[in-house]
This record gives sequence, C-alpha cells and structure tokens, in this order.
Amino acid sequence: MEHIDDTNLSGAPGITKYVGRPTDITSCSEAETLVYDFLDRIGVNYTTLCHPAAFTMEECENVRKNIGAPVFKNLFLTNRQQTDYYLLMIPADKPFKTKYLSSQLGCARLSFASAEAMMEMLHIMPGAVSPLGLIHDTSHRVRLIVDRDLAGVDLYACHPCVNTASIALSLSDLLEKVIPATGHTHTWVTLPTEVE
Repeated sequence: MEHIDDTNLSGAPGITKYVGRPTDITSCSEAETLVYDFLDRIGVNYTTLCHPAAFTMEECENVRKNIGAPVFKNLFLTNRQQTDYYLLMIPADKPFKTKYLSSQLGCARLSFASAEAMMEMLHIMPGAVSPLGLIHDTSHRVRLIVDRDLAGVDLYACHPCVNTASIALSLSDLLEKVIPATGHTHTWVTLPTEVE
C-alpha cells in the first residue's frame, strides 16, 4: 500500500492519507478492519484518510477537504413499529423532513433509529453512520435509500464504521460493486430542496 505524506494536508497533526487501507491497522476496530478487507476482496479502489474523531458535519467537512470528496449526510432511520430500517444518503446541506421520504417509501412516518439498533445491524456508533456498515447487515434488514441529487457525484467519502477515518471511492463503485456485494440494493428517491 502506498502511504501519502500528509504533514501538510490540513496544517493539523494526526491526519494521514493512504492509497487503500492504512499501513498499520493494529489499532483499528474489527468492524473497521472488515471494511478494508471487504473492499480489497472485491477489488475496489479507495483512499483512506485517518484523522482525529469527527463528530459534526463541520468537522467532517474540514477532514474531507483533505480527501477531496464531498460530504453527505448518512441517516439511520426506522418506522414507528421499528420493524423496517433505512439508511438514507442525502447531500450534507439539504434539509430533511421525514414526511417526504415516508410518502415515497409508502411507510409510516420515520424517525431516527436507536444507537442499539445501529450497533446491532451495522456495527456503527452514532457519528460514524455509513453505507459501508451494510457489510455487517448479513440479515439484510436495512434498506439503502439514496437522494437523487447525489446521482451526478463522482467521488464519495464516508466512514469505515468509525469516525476516526474516512474512505473516498467512486459513487458508482459504491452503488454498483460494494452494495451489491453485500447482498443489498439501493432505491433512489427525490427529496425537496426547500421544506416547509
């Protein structure tokens, strides 16, 4: 794996960029390591940026400037009965109202799913939600939903199940290689830019 010198990536210490997986994964969680293993096994090209924990969209924006890919919001949602689960990919600056998505999916009003459900199904803690968590959803309980505004995006950055790293890969590789290899599909939706 090629290591890219990162000393001036952000002007801040602790940010390292790699072609592919980090060279030292001894401190990586099992969920994170499985993401790298999965991507390598299916032959997807990606770049990894290791960085201080990013909890907010602003911190993610700062980190992802260094990886050269746009920031999306990834929201983990469930219906009122907590029987159906959804992972929504939406532009970071786009407002989100559940009623618009619920009507397109034909389900009861959605709300944010619990941290416990997130950990159980995706092996992710809040703050690191990512479609790469679908590799852990072997029961296929989570449905991936993608806002149509992302259709023209070339490069996509997301967390590898932890918020101390970000992976950049092509959106087409994510949707046409990675997601099918997990046994999932994705559904496009059109959500309004302006909400009441």
